[in-house]
Order: sequence, then structure tokens, then C-alpha cells
Amino acid sequence: MKSAKSTRPLSDAERLKRKRYLTATLITCVTLAMIGGSIHVVQLGANRLAEMRGKATYDLKEERSRIRAAGEEAVRRAGEARVVMGLYTPEEVEALLTPAQWEEINTMIEIPAGPFIMGTGSERADDQNRPEHSVTLPAYRIDKYPVTNAQYARFVAATGYPPPGNWPGGKIPRGRELHPVTMVSWQNAQRYAQWAGKRLPTEAEWEKAARGTDGRRWPWGNAMDAGRLNTYYNTGSTTEVTRYPQGASPYGVMDMAGNVSQWTADDFLPYEGSSAPAELFKAKRGVAASTEDRSLKVVDLAFTGERYKAMRGGSWKSDPFSTSSYHRNYSLPHYASDFFGFRCAQDVK
Repeated sequence: MKSAKSTRPLSDAERLKRKRYLTATLITCVTLAMIGGSIHVVQLGANRLAEMRGKATYDLKEERSRIRAAGEEAVRRAGEARVVMGLYTPEEVEALLTPAQWEEINTMIEIPAGPFIMGTGSERADDQNRPEHSVTLPAYRIDKYPVTNAQYARFVAATGYPPPGNWPGGKIPRGRELHPVTMVSWQNAQRYAQWAGKRLPTEAEWEKAARGTDGRRWPWGNAMDAGRLNTYYNTGSTTEVTRYPQGASPYGVMDMAGNVSQWTADDFLPYEGSSAPAELFKAKRGVAASTEDRSLKVVDLAFTGERYKAMRGGSWKSDPFSTSSYHRNYSLPHYASDFFGFRCAQDVK
């Protein structure tokens, strides 16, 4: 016989009480499961970080003294491969191009003495590009093209200098002999220029060779024309320095817009009369506050006593407006990247 208690229907209050109890129990179980899962994920992450630190290619305590730029790991691998594979011989380098190709890429163009318009007065331009002003230069020569991989290979073969980090096995990737050399720091560019009996161009020399004397915005004129340059990932990499003859400057200098951002000799400093904030021209470096931050690559930007070096021309990665002849970019001189290149200049005696 069933008891009265077991057959008595539940009151509304009792039903509500049981419902609340079951809901609370369910929420507690879900919460505990989430906490347990989170702890597991955190532990996996900690284990992975420890594994990554163990596999680091260099002591993290030395991180600040190393190049922090695109392709650092490629630099290490290429350097190791170069030791195994050896360098080009001078004969191998000469065989990379025909005599006519060597003659063409070694061409220098003389820029006549006189004044030109430097900078811009456009309010839409970045602060560092203003104000527009007149600069008078003596005559000088400048490379018709950016320094190519083949030319840099001559330097490597003649001096034993380390090849760029994006040359697998210490050799130029097949088919890229006439591409501009990249993964070169300002110091690398300086060393090459000295070996070649040249120097890096000043900002003013670079800009005059790019835009002439009429203040045009790009080497060909004042309207952007995507068919005249390699920029904004329209090819996805560097291109041969001879590919865009229609992008020539008034003096016939090539690749002064796009392809690679080019080092100049000058520190990145404000123009006279500039309204740009002073902090813009002060070099900054990432500094980790603790060992843990350093291992996680968490850094704060801090001012240093260094100077940025000015860069010009934009690159295959740049937005189109960064390729304006007056636009100024900058980087620390020991940085290198897959869109940093250079060309050389020479005094006219």
C-alpha cells in the first residue's frame, strides 16, 4: 500500500524549489567543467611555451642585440647553409647574367646641378613630408636601378661577406638574379657601397632623381598609375628591376616607386619649419619588462639614443600613396626585411 506522502501531489512552491535546485546543480557542473577545461588549456599553453623556449635558435637574453625584422629565422638558416655550401666563385657570378645585362644594371645616370622642389605642402600628407621647400644640389650620379641580387653576389664572392638571409644555401633563388637584393640592413648597404667605390644617396639626391624639378608626386607625374610600379601586393613579391620602364623618372632612373623601400645615407630628421611632433623622429625599441614578457615577446616601446635612417620609394608591400616621391619612411639601421633594398650614388668631380 502506498503511503499518503508518496502519492500526495507537489505544491507549486515545492515544484519551484526543486526546479531551482536542479538548475543550480546544472550550472555548477557546467562551471566546474569550464574551469577544468581552462586549466587544461593553460597547462598545455605553458608546456608549449616551455617547449618553444627550449627550441629557441638563440638565447632569449641576447634578443635585444639581434635583428628584429622579417626573415630573421631565414637569416640564421641561410647563414648555416652558406657555411656548408660555400660562396659563389667570381666565375659563377659572372655567368649569372649576359655581358649586356651586366652593362645595363651597372649603369649610373648623372643628375645635373641645380635646385628642385623637395617635400610637399599638401595637408593630407604625413607630417614628416612637410613643408615643401627648395634644395639646390651639385651634380651627382645615381644608379639607374636598385642594386640587384646578381650585383650583391659579386660583392659576396669578392669579399666573403655573408649573403642575405633569403638566399637558400647562400645562393640567389633561381630566376631572381635581376630582382633587387633584399634582407639588407643599412650597414650591409653601406658596406656594399664602399666596396663598389660609391656611397648611399642622400635623401635630397634620391628625391631629385625620382621626381625631377617640377614637384611632381610620382616619377611619371601627379596621378597614381598601378601599371607603372610594383606596389600594394599587386605581384606578391619583388620584381625584376627592368620590368617597369614606363615608371622611369624624368632622368630615366628606374624603380623609384615601389618594388623595394630604399635606404638613404641620412638620419631621419625633421625638415626646417616642420610641424611634425618631435617624438616621431626619436628611435624606439621594444623593451620587455620581465623575463616572462621577453619569452612571450611582449614588449613596450621605449625611446633610445639611436637615430632612424631615412628610407624612400615605398615597396611591393606598401600602400600606393607611400610610393610618392616625397614620402619619407624610416627604420633602425640594423634592421633588415624582405622589402628593404638600396641603390648607390657617386660624386661628380
